[in-house]
Amino acid sequence: MKAIDLIKSAFRSINRNRTRSLLTMLGIIIGVGSVIGMMAIGKGSEESIRSELGKLGTNMIIISPGPDRRGGVRVDEANMDVLKERDVASISQNCDKVKYISPLVQTRSQVVVGSNNMRTNVIGAYEDYFVINNYMVSDGQLFDAKTGKSFQKICVIGKTVALELFDTEEEAVGSIIRLDKIPFRVIGVLEEKGRTFGMDRDNLIIAPFQTVQKRMLGVNYAHQILASTDYEDDVEEAKTQINDLFINELKKQSGGEPLFNIQTQKELMDIMGSITGILTLLLAAIASISLLVGGIGIMNIMLVSVTERTREIGLRLAIGAPTRVILLQFLIESIVLSLIGGMIGIFLGHLIAQIASKYLGVLAIVSIDSILLAFGFSFMVGVLFGYFPARKAARLNPIQALRHE
Repeated sequence: MKAIDLIKSAFRSINRNRTRSLLTMLGIIIGVGSVIGMMAIGKGSEESIRSELGKLGTNMIIISPGPDRRGGVRVDEANMDVLKERDVASISQNCDKVKYISPLVQTRSQVVVGSNNMRTNVIGAYEDYFVINNYMVSDGQLFDAKTGKSFQKICVIGKTVALELFDTEEEAVGSIIRLDKIPFRVIGVLEEKGRTFGMDRDNLIIAPFQTVQKRMLGVNYAHQILASTDYEDDVEEAKTQINDLFINELKKQSGGEPLFNIQTQKELMDIMGSITGILTLLLAAIASISLLVGGIGIMNIMLVSVTERTREIGLRLAIGAPTRVILLQFLIESIVLSLIGGMIGIFLGHLIAQIASKYLGVLAIVSIDSILLAFGFSFMVGVLFGYFPARKAARLNPIQALRHE
């Protein structure tokens, strides 16, 4: 008996018991659909995170104070006197791959204009901060290096701050606002950036670094240093240059081992990608349990089918059918059942992804990898759980099978 004849025989058997076959495939359908749906949501989440981080600039290098322990107690990183303006100058002079650099201090402050007030983030930075973070001005202007280093009490505000405190953006430019009772003149309003990871990137005020550092915070260090390269390919080399500089040169200035961490935006994206990848595999593993349950269902139904068709099997064996053909007949029937269930499950997975995107606001991307994985898994389920009933059918004694009632 040819393979094509065995496949036709499997379809005829499935067609004779359509309702029972559909119920048998239900576990496979739900399992494949769940695996594809979960992997689509995981893939979509990974792409969303990469997109959100990409908005912050893929060439960015973030230098932060490293963890420290003094007397066995971990010191708050924000209190560590590690990063100074002299470090910024040293990096600018010695690291040729770094094109833009800015120290950063930040705080939360109450901003008041007349009877309007709100709490917002206040950032002190160099003018390069705007380039590193892709900030553009929609009204007014940005501050430059000259105004930034003269302790001028000027600032640029985000769109959320402008709309909260003023009737129009045009009204905001040139107005005086008070940050912790210190008057600042607004010289510009930033273009809208939207939200990243749920955080409003327009709810901020950016002022010259020295003004915020000395006049508002009264400190002599920076919370972070941000740097950027012209090209993404230069990021790793720039990171190496900064690291060597900190270890070799700044160690002499600080009189000890400088404590710092250097991370690139790409590293953060890779870390987030790894986390979402692990979560996706975890969700897919949980969903694949449905496939195993579906496989057990197929095995049970195939055992029932062997029992019902015992006389048919006995007759075929009696007229000379090889046991190999009997085994293949039932094994192919099990595989066909599983594969049909898998194909319907692929449509279910697409449906789950579309529902998640449309009604839950979650980006879901169905990849060809997830389809092949789920489909391959359903094939394996058909083989593994169909083999035992098929072997039982092939080992039947022809005489006893013909006497079966």
